[in-house]
Amino acid sequence: MSNDDLYSPTAGKRPRRAFLKSVALAGAAVAGTSMMAATPAQAAQTWKIQSVWDAGTVGYRLFEEWCNEMEEKTNGELIFKPFPAKSVAADNNALFDAVRNGVLQGMNPFTLYWSGKIPASVFLSSYPAGPDQPHQWDTMFYSMGMLEKTREIYKKFGLFYVGPIQHDANIIHSKKPVNSLDDLEGMKIRVPGGMVAEVFQQFGVSTVSLPGSDIFPALEKGTIDAADYVGPAVNWELGFSQVTDYILFGPPGVMSIYQPVDLMDLTVNMRAWNNLDPKLQKIVEEQVRNYSQRHYLTIQKRNVEAMEKFKEAGDTVSRLSQDDLMRFRKAAIPIWYKWANKDEDARAIFDMQLEYMMNDTVGYISEEDIEGME
Repeated sequence: MSNDDLYSPTAGKRPRRAFLKSVALAGAAVAGTSMMAATPAQAAQTWKIQSVWDAGTVGYRLFEEWCNEMEEKTNGELIFKPFPAKSVAADNNALFDAVRNGVLQGMNPFTLYWSGKIPASVFLSSYPAGPDQPHQWDTMFYSMGMLEKTREIYKKFGLFYVGPIQHDANIIHSKKPVNSLDDLEGMKIRVPGGMVAEVFQQFGVSTVSLPGSDIFPALEKGTIDAADYVGPAVNWELGFSQVTDYILFGPPGVMSIYQPVDLMDLTVNMRAWNNLDPKLQKIVEEQVRNYSQRHYLTIQKRNVEAMEKFKEAGDTVSRLSQDDLMRFRKAAIPIWYKWANKDEDARAIFDMQLEYMMNDTVGYISEEDIEGME
């Protein structure tokens, strides 16, 4: 602009008009941005997820609380609608199929339930005399490739295995005292099927499989002598103290020698998973890991409180010996291999775990223990 232009009668008008125009354009841009920000990136998705926890138990209350937080965690983009056991799918087989078929988008089961459908699942939760510390399972899943292999296996069934959820050890409530493995002979005990039942049968136990809701009446009627289920917190809520007088643990520091780390998980329909934005997938994975710790620690606290209640009610605790544990492991090892050889997926998971158990940092198994096994 020249000096003459500066003193022209029209000087400043063009800049003023340009300024007003730029303000108007900027305002429109801001308004447009606000409208875009007010609109979610995508419509909210709702997942119906059924747990195997019965309504009213500490397990289901924790699951329900966690599900109800997911909407906030995802800024309203994903909603988890929880359901207790049997509310949509009437039994475990129906639950598995409901998630595969998309009737439910997800489930929160005990992973071991699928041993008849996915043989590898017996090695995705603790098994007789196997790894018995929760951190060992987290190490195998998150640091040694077991999570990735598990997802490959579940993909064949149209499912996505999000991750393990730490739960508890399983213990046995008995109508008569058990102080050693020899005392089990001739008893009729409710235990999970599959590998667990087969190992107990080696010690003269007659095993029966019952859903959790049927255990109390079976003990009350005397149709079974004892029952395995979960840990003290939930078993107290289910009233086991009213129908049994004895609780069986493993050696000191080991609650259970047959299912010391009974894992649950979150598994979802593969189509539902693939429909999620990768950002939401990451959030769900992170929240499952967070929930696993929260679930485990809360139940451990409740276990301590429940054991005091059992003692006040007159229940007596007995423990198996370290020698019993070694005998149990010796009986279990051939059955490990039997299940590992059911298919290539089961063998792949088992081989990962066997290598870990034989490592000197763990030292559960030696070359001598598995001599002749294939």
